[in-house]
Amino acid sequence: MISYLEFEKPVAALEARIAELRQTASNGDVDISSEIRRLESKSADLLATTYAALTPWQKTQVARHPMRPHFSDFTAMPFTDFMPLGGDRYYGDDQAIIGGFARLGDRRIMLIGHEKGNDTQSRIRHNFGMGKPEGYRKAIRLMDMAGRFGLPVVTLVDTSGAFPGVEAEERGQAEAIARSTEACLALPVPMVSVIVGEGGSGGAVALASAERVLMFEHAIYSVISPEGCASILWRTSERAADAAEAMKVTAQDLLALKVIDRIVKEPVGGAHRDPQTASASLGDAIGDELDRLTKLSASQLRTMREDRFLRIGAS
Repeated sequence: MISYLEFEKPVAALEARIAELRQTASNGDVDISSEIRRLESKSADLLATTYAALTPWQKTQVARHPMRPHFSDFTAMPFTDFMPLGGDRYYGDDQAIIGGFARLGDRRIMLIGHEKGNDTQSRIRHNFGMGKPEGYRKAIRLMDMAGRFGLPVVTLVDTSGAFPGVEAEERGQAEAIARSTEACLALPVPMVSVIVGEGGSGGAVALASAERVLMFEHAIYSVISPEGCASILWRTSERAADAAEAMKVTAQDLLALKVIDRIVKEPVGGAHRDPQTASASLGDAIGDELDRLTKLSASQLRTMREDRFLRIGAS
């Protein structure tokens, strides 16, 4: 069952009416199939119109939708044969950042990403996708392994930010993030990063310092959450919508600013409405990028990464 966002209420009302008519039609007393088709067409048009004109704050809500597919969903499709590898070999195994061997079509890769969880219990277990130092150190270990085995690295970013708790700071959160970013930039193999939901702060950059950075159409990517920005600038999180507008968090804005390289289309109504189609689009886009990157040498890949980040913000 679809969970509707606030701005989707007109669509929700139409779809509820359609469901009622279908229930009536199932009794077989009256033929109302033409009315159902008319309302279905109207609902589809309304949904398309709504999603074609989303504000940055509405896109933020879509990126955070509780039914949006997460890392564990993508390991079943478009990726296959996922074999998780745990632990950082220093402290423990962080469940907010998961990684391991996988396949994309006939291509072997190292797949790493944030996992938020899909219900209360799993969200607590995965710490809502907020990585701790051991998670980023695990990512470093897996990237090093990928480099030695000659495997391309694919990262799926979906986090509001790295875990800000005292215990994470005590274990070297900032150093772990910096080292993970360094490991990305030094990789001798192709790396493609995709912002699939939220890309928040250094917790996202630590897994997204690749030569090609992609974003789902309704994902967001920013240095701080809109609520956090609003709290700093206006002393109230109630102006989060204004902050989202000013921060240019959307894929469309970031493509124009050359912060990202490509937008991956989502099904009408967002990836949560049709995860299978969204997964297929994701796999096609990553495969296309890897086809180009595998022709480059290690030095060319490193130079490409450095150049893309040095170009950001340049006039």
